[in-house]
Amino acid sequence: MHKFVLYSGMANLYCLHVASATNQLNLKDKVADFWDLQPCGSRYLDKQAGLLSHAETRYRLEPHIPAFAKFASARGLRVLEIGVGIGADYEQWLRAGANATGVDLSNASLELTRKRCELAGLQPDLLKADGENLPFPSDVFDVVYSYGVMHHSPDPAKCVREAWRVLRPGGEARIMLYHHPSMTGFMLWLRHGIWSGGSVRHSVLEYLESPGTKSFTKVEVNELMQNFENLRMDQVYSPGDLLLHQPSPRFRSRAYRLLWKTFPRSFVRKIGIKWGLFLLISATKPAA
Repeated sequence: MHKFVLYSGMANLYCLHVASATNQLNLKDKVADFWDLQPCGSRYLDKQAGLLSHAETRYRLEPHIPAFAKFASARGLRVLEIGVGIGADYEQWLRAGANATGVDLSNASLELTRKRCELAGLQPDLLKADGENLPFPSDVFDVVYSYGVMHHSPDPAKCVREAWRVLRPGGEARIMLYHHPSMTGFMLWLRHGIWSGGSVRHSVLEYLESPGTKSFTKVEVNELMQNFENLRMDQVYSPGDLLLHQPSPRFRSRAYRLLWKTFPRSFVRKIGIKWGLFLLISATKPAA
């Protein structure tokens, strides 16, 4: 069983996973291994259309990404993307004319991103790096972008502090974190937690993507982002909340295929977006 402690800041907030330095390194290795085996988004790769089909699928399932990232206004900006995955968003930064650097903990992800950029005739600036310990000086980036990455870290708060450090004064962080509670979390709880007495949050921690995946309430995000100003949070449904995504191999039995076909998406949309998994967070580093 996992042990937890209550993290206290301005409010008693987030149940953080207790881990020694060694355990945190082990967890980080497990996270890297997970994404090396299945780089984020690789299930959408079509054997013939390849990386192009991945981008089309990504932005069809998550049409809010371009407006949130603000690719169109990135020309001339120095951008850092923490966690490039297989590079759909990173490619957009380069196409928009940004001076974009991308980091990831997964070698397989970096290789696919590099291949993607080369096929597009773009020159990538990619390196393997840890979001908790960024290898950059302070105050250098206009934008730090991290979409669905920091909640996989053993220490998301440290990732946020590093994002703040490398941003120039007046620069903007654009971060997507998983929200608690969510429709996805509730479905994972029905699948796993209800039988073992685990909570919705613990079901996300154990069964959503890589080991130790965390989720945050809006109050907890306020605490994480306390050094920033002009904080904005927009909540949206994920493809997983609505079962719009292609299921992973463990969800391809006949029963799950039936669930994907009959899922009441219209009803779920009507009950309110407070159950959406994605929190789109933007905030600026104070200029003074």
